[in-house]
Amino acid sequence: MQYIKTTDGIKIAVYEIGPKGGQRTVFLVHGWPLSHKIYEYQAELLVRNGYRVVMLDLRGFGMSDAPASGYTYNRMARDLYEVIAALRLRDLVLVGFSMGGAIVLRYMRLFKGFAVSRLLLLAAAAPCWTQRPDFPYGLTRAYVDDLIRLTETDRPQLCENFSQQLFASPQSKAAVDWFREIALSSSGMGTLGALTALRNEDGRRDLQSVHVPTAILYGEKDQVVTPDLIRIQNEGIRGSKLYTLSQSGHGVMYDQLGLFNQYFIEAIRGEL
Repeated sequence: MQYIKTTDGIKIAVYEIGPKGGQRTVFLVHGWPLSHKIYEYQAELLVRNGYRVVMLDLRGFGMSDAPASGYTYNRMARDLYEVIAALRLRDLVLVGFSMGGAIVLRYMRLFKGFAVSRLLLLAAAAPCWTQRPDFPYGLTRAYVDDLIRLTETDRPQLCENFSQQLFASPQSKAAVDWFREIALSSSGMGTLGALTALRNEDGRRDLQSVHVPTAILYGEKDQVVTPDLIRIQNEGIRGSKLYTLSQSGHGVMYDQLGLFNQYFIEAIRGEL
């Protein structure tokens, strides 16, 4: 692990594994309220297949600094850019899960897809996670406001609830506890700031900026990212390919681990 300092003085924890001379670099961006650790079984798969893997903890999460501000999609997309530029990465496969999916889409617009040759969206919370008067899709504002209040008064319970919501198929108690611990490792500041961004951000313009091959992987039983959002992503990103895992929830990487990893590595290779 190394730290890369951003232009606003925040230290971002960055993790590199696998051969630097590998066939390609895959950059993995986690979602709310988690960390790079959620990609444990995908990172191992990629390294085994000869890829270099780069992961980070978004600001406020994992081992990164937790400032009082900077949790907008614009700022977090700039964090990605500054890490990519500092490491001199090129020909990237950029992967974003949940909120991370919305952030990588914002990156594609703000930085014109710099260094990215392929995009994977995993249960992406995009383009708008929360309903608004001219966008009647996604979760209701009242529901998200309740999540914000719980974050401000009982964050451990929020993390407990989230870990239970992730899965559509039975998981071991240890696995659910692991996700809760990852969520609890995030800072209160980051959890609240990023959740507020999830409520407020509008990424509809971001979809039109994607001009690289894109795969969208989604669990049909997802209760966190609604199916209409996935349909809008698929329609809004020209040429994107949608792959639905029928027995998976929001934790799409784990409910059907074997099938997901099959789709995932094929999408990385461009075989889908």
